[in-house]
Amino acid sequence: MSTKPPKILDSLRVRVRRFQLTMGLGFIALVIGSIFTGLFTNRLAGRAQELPYFLYVLLDVVLLNLWVLGVLPLICYGAARVLELRPMSTALGAAFTGKFFSLAVRTVSGGVESLWESWLPLTLEAAAFFSGVLLSYRAINQGRAAAAKGAEQVKVQAESRKSEYDEFLREAERAAEKTAQREAERAAAAAASPAPTEPPAPAAAPPSAAPAPEEAPKPESSESKVSTGG
Repeated sequence: MSTKPPKILDSLRVRVRRFQLTMGLGFIALVIGSIFTGLFTNRLAGRAQELPYFLYVLLDVVLLNLWVLGVLPLICYGAARVLELRPMSTALGAAFTGKFFSLAVRTVSGGVESLWESWLPLTLEAAAFFSGVLLSYRAINQGRAAAAKGAEQVKVQAESRKSEYDEFLREAERAAEKTAQREAERAAAAAASPAPTEPPAPAAAPPSAAPAPEEAPKPESSESKVSTGG
């Protein structure tokens, strides 16, 4: 059977996963950036009214595009530390995904007229968008470089630990060889030395003559008693 269909399916799956990841990065960056935009807008609303028109528009554009200028590069950097991302395609895809959702929200809330106010905000928004793409591109490259550096450090540490372990094994083998050599020398010395002779057993003493039994005194006869009596 031909192996081309599985390869094609695998490549399609990889592309679909990359596309989903790219869209997810852009959407997450837009959501987080919108939260920060709302916080900063509420704090700077009163002070921004006193600024000149150009600075006011510039601040408004920066706050609206905070997701692509600050949040998206950070997310791309973190993702590049873990995953293998394509710098330019990921940066462009995530930025266009976030921009599409932001324009859709703006259109729903303010109508089509809100997309075009004047040439100055549009120019600044285009500049902010492409600046965010460039920042995300650089962030992905830096993330990949940092990941490669970390992997190299881990490899060096693993090699150093391996060398230390090998040195420990060599030391253990040397100690075992020395111990075996000492045991062999002791065994050879014990085999070469003469066996100790046992001292001769002491000779048994001859049995001593038993003492002769004493003769019992004989009873005196009657005749002797008579003679002595007379």
